[in-house]
Amino acid sequence: MPSTVVHAGFALLLAAGLLGAYYDRRALAVLLVVLVLPEADSFLGVVMAGAHRTVGHNFVLPAAAALALYYDTRVRERSWIRERLSPRWIAVAWVAVFVHVFAHVALDWTHLDGVNAFWPLRDRFFALDGEILYSTADGFVQTFVDVRLDPETGSRTVDAGAGGTSESVHVNNPVQPRDPDVDVEEPVDRRFPIANSGWRLYLIGLGLFALGARRLQGESVGEDA
Repeated sequence: MPSTVVHAGFALLLAAGLLGAYYDRRALAVLLVVLVLPEADSFLGVVMAGAHRTVGHNFVLPAAAALALYYDTRVRERSWIRERLSPRWIAVAWVAVFVHVFAHVALDWTHLDGVNAFWPLRDRFFALDGEILYSTADGFVQTFVDVRLDPETGSRTVDAGAGGTSESVHVNNPVQPRDPDVDVEEPVDRRFPIANSGWRLYLIGLGLFALGARRLQGESVGEDA
């Protein structure tokens, strides 16, 4: 599974591109806290089956947060948030939503069993798995979404990577390294991944490079001023 360090590398890239003038240590600290929060659902596994990749790894809760933030800051005549936060922190809040979705949930969507994308509205894991290509023999090919037509009934079925439910899916993590329903001999190997493939190590390095580059840019602008 992508480690928290890999998620952080992706988050640093998004922060460098989206925070603009608000890019500083305090904003980065807030984004990294938001980035780590979804992993807390690992600890819920002892009381809820399939909690990891479910409670903190779905698109429903960040969508609700984004709608609430938009309604309060753009629609309401008197914004509760604007009365308590400066425009700077409202901008950081928007970036935090994007970091949560794209640097964490969406990245886990592409790995192993994916995420429980529409929980709590629907209990079903979805994995983004497939390929898109152009073949000189077969033409345009995409396998991310499988559309099948029953020749007898004419009914159409669409499979976008749907898998099991929280009752049947267990994604190993340091808190629960094995399926709780499967007996294993002690000691249990609890692994805390950092970079278990080349592209993940590259993404960590790229995020750190973006962090250093933004800092040097800031120092250069300060000297020019």
